[in-house]
Amino acid sequence: MRRLVFISLLLAVYLYACKHNSLIPGGTPPPGITPPAVGASIICFETNVLPVFVSNCAKSGCHDAVTKAKGLRYDSYGEIMVTIKPNEPANSEAWKLIMETREDKRMPPPPALPLSKAQKDSIYKWIVQGALNTSNCSNNCDTTLFTYSGAVLPTLQSSCIGCHSGTAPSGNIDLSTYANIRTVALSGQLLGVISHSPGFPQMPKGGNKLPECKITQIRKWIDAGAANN
Repeated sequence: MRRLVFISLLLAVYLYACKHNSLIPGGTPPPGITPPAVGASIICFETNVLPVFVSNCAKSGCHDAVTKAKGLRYDSYGEIMVTIKPNEPANSEAWKLIMETREDKRMPPPPALPLSKAQKDSIYKWIVQGALNTSNCSNNCDTTLFTYSGAVLPTLQSSCIGCHSGTAPSGNIDLSTYANIRTVALSGQLLGVISHSPGFPQMPKGGNKLPECKITQIRKWIDAGAANN
């Protein structure tokens, strides 16, 4: 009798865990995707999500305000939310296209590179946390951190490399490698465009100017020699 009660209790716990996805926010993530930890800080839409969509999707010929491929734009919160279902990545059309493995279906399409793991993680976490229109998130940035791997590369990946990579990089400027980024950085061009300095085109193109904290991180990295650190 005791054995039967114990087995029934285990079964009830198992069914409850399955129903609640083992306490993983948003349910079990796809292979290779890191879910947000319980109690994790909210992903900032303005600094961590919007730049990824603008750089990789809201481009001429794709989903910018002029082209609007398939009637979709990815250059603002309202437009992006057309294909996002809060808390449900699996039912969000944009997320399904980002995770698509078939090259004729995935977003962004070739010759653009697929989104990086870090970019996918940020978008996944943002959706399961409710896909909030969070802004003014400068408290997530630390100007004392200005290494290439910890500060510079993540910023360029989210805001620049989507346009400046692949077989036909915008402006013929390829930022997909450290060597190329360092060359552009030491020439003064990188800081000029992201700072919106006179005589330079304003980047990211079609997006908001980078937060001053991130510009400061890049400036400090360049001033320190633009090392691959």
